[in-house]
Amino acid sequence: MSSHQTIATDKVANESHQPYIQVGVSACLVGDNVRYNGGHTQSRLCLDTLSQCFTFITFCPEVEAGFGIPRPTMRLIGDPASPTLVFSNNNTSDLTAQLVKGFEKKLPTMGHLDGYILMKNSPSCGLERVKVYQPNGHPHSIRTMGVFAKALKQQYPLLPIEEEGRLNDDELYDNFLLRVFAYSNFRKEVFEQPSLQNLIAFHSRYKYLIMAHNQDKYRSLGRLLGGKEKIALTALINSYFNDFIEALSKPASRKNHTNTLFHILGYLKGNLSSIAREHIIDIIHNYNNGLTPLTTPLTLLKHHLMQHGSEYIKDQRYFEPYPDKISPMIQYC
Repeated sequence: MSSHQTIATDKVANESHQPYIQVGVSACLVGDNVRYNGGHTQSRLCLDTLSQCFTFITFCPEVEAGFGIPRPTMRLIGDPASPTLVFSNNNTSDLTAQLVKGFEKKLPTMGHLDGYILMKNSPSCGLERVKVYQPNGHPHSIRTMGVFAKALKQQYPLLPIEEEGRLNDDELYDNFLLRVFAYSNFRKEVFEQPSLQNLIAFHSRYKYLIMAHNQDKYRSLGRLLGGKEKIALTALINSYFNDFIEALSKPASRKNHTNTLFHILGYLKGNLSSIAREHIIDIIHNYNNGLTPLTTPLTLLKHHLMQHGSEYIKDQRYFEPYPDKISPMIQYC
């Protein structure tokens, strides 16, 4: 199997009415035998769950650079800020340039991706906490990024990127998924059809998701679209996109979710009995105090909004930032 190919299923093609969401992935994670020992580190999360919505574009920078299968293990040595790639059993040959040459022509072709999943701890693909060894054989206390991961991040600083291992954390998994779908939706709904109307419509649908993640960005993005300053459309779209992705870059806090839930409850004013309203308020407070998961007040609000809510509030992507079929098995509190 080549180090750069597409992994998809007929099931995805038949169920989806939209173009594939294409996500890059370290080839070893989908079962390609590209590891140093000729094996793989197959991820059931990628193959069994995420493949239902994503088309994976596989890539192994080490194989692409011609290091072969199998091959000696590699490690990073020297200064953690600018480490050198070497074979673990022979640190006299600098392999960094060879690795970079293997992926530098591929990087510009990855602009169609909506996310990337990397193999942890790899000197080429590790996204964080990759060991850099000292001359005495001990690792520095400071960790770094793999050579390819760093280049990928520099080339596409807004692209949702995560390590497969970290996706076993429900909160990080949830945040990665909503960023991938938000990134993809913005590309399709705004970049591919640029207009002020489409940008404002996009913002309207994501309003409460932004509020839940970053209050400051929520206010600044509202001001940006307020139109007080005349900005060229392209500059406006790019500025919005940068701040929008930054707003979603970290998981939403319980405090911000609580604030957002109360804002949404306001849309039901006049349509609920006092008893029903107080019940929802109690459920939101229980969530804020860590007694119930987020899904509890969300489900309750969705139930009432389906009966009494406006189309505007029903259309909020806060309620379903990505398909339920790839939601975390256990919603975090």
